Amino acid sequence: MFTKFLDPKNDVAFKKIFGSEKNKDILIHFLNDILVFKGKRPICEVTFLKTTQDAETASKKTSIVDILCSDEKGCSYIVEMQVAQSKGFEKRAQYYASKAYSSQAKKGDKYHNLKEVIFLAIADYVMFPKKTKYQSDHVILDKESHEHDLKDFSFTFIELPKFNKPLCDLATLREKWCYFFKHADETSPQDLKKLIGNDLIIEKAYQELDSAFWTDEELRTYEKIEKQTKDYIASLEQKYDEGMAKGEAKGEAKLAAEKAKAEAKLAAEKAKAEAKLAEEKAKAEAKLAEERAKAEAKLAEERAKAEAKLAEERAKAEEEKILDRKNMARELREQGVSISIIQRSTKLSAKEIEDL
Repeated sequence: MFTKFLDPKNDVAFKKIFGSEKNKDILIHFLNDILVFKGKRPICEVTFLKTTQDAETASKKTSIVDILCSDEKGCSYIVEMQVAQSKGFEKRAQYYASKAYSSQAKKGDKYHNLKEVIFLAIADYVMFPKKTKYQSDHVILDKESHEHDLKDFSFTFIELPKFNKPLCDLATLREKWCYFFKHADETSPQDLKKLIGNDLIIEKAYQELDSAFWTDEELRTYEKIEKQTKDYIASLEQKYDEGMAKGEAKGEAKLAAEKAKAEAKLAAEKAKAEAKLAEEKAKAEAKLAEERAKAEAKLAEERAKAEAKLAEERAKAEEEKILDRKNMARELREQGVSISIIQRSTKLSAKEIEDL
């Protein structure tokens, strides 16, 4: 669908709307709608400052921000539009803020004269995956009490991909601004009437995006930035895809190595367990053989004892029988029985009977 409005996320369009003297009222309106001023009055006036913050020494970086201004109280505001995901952007935000803070100090100035620095960024990508809300406000708090003692730095980030409200559900000016950044270049004249309502400032912001009022030179610059941005995003996506492919290959190699390591460990543990089992089995068999040998030796000893005892008892019994026969032979002899008869009765020899 054709629309006459350009994309406010484009660097040229963004600075045209929020970074020019003639549109100062749009910037003031925007800052008051987005930022939370607890116990403070809204901004009434801003002064644009030089966006290039020169380094104090050659070894330090020169920082260039999209918009840098101060209000009537001397507080500084840095406004950044971040279209493509940039590594370390959170650190860069803190660096920009610290540069703006330290640049206030002139020779002979007192530290207590330093004014607050507020950093505001609109990101067209997800910065904080764990956060669900599209806007997050960051300040310095005491770890235990959560008291806000260090008040001179605050950071606000708007993540446009997380803003998904349709036009019919917009309830606040903050939501209208988010819709403006996300959908301005696809807004129809009918939708524009619904969006603006009675807000003349947002209407003015849309007018600044109307390509009919841009010069050829401005449009060429706009298109150049668009191409550069798309090329940069495409290069990032290519690097991401290459990194993913490389990561997958690396991951597969790592997985294979871990699998081989795990299998080797399992095989070693299995061999160790089998060796231990064999050792325990050999010990058990040796112990069983030893106990069997002891039992057999004990049984043989007990059998020998029993046989010896039995033999002894048999011999004793035999002796008793012989003794009984001799006593019987003696009695028969005394009764005058003949030796031959006594022999038949006692099974004794003639000599044994005569010796009695």
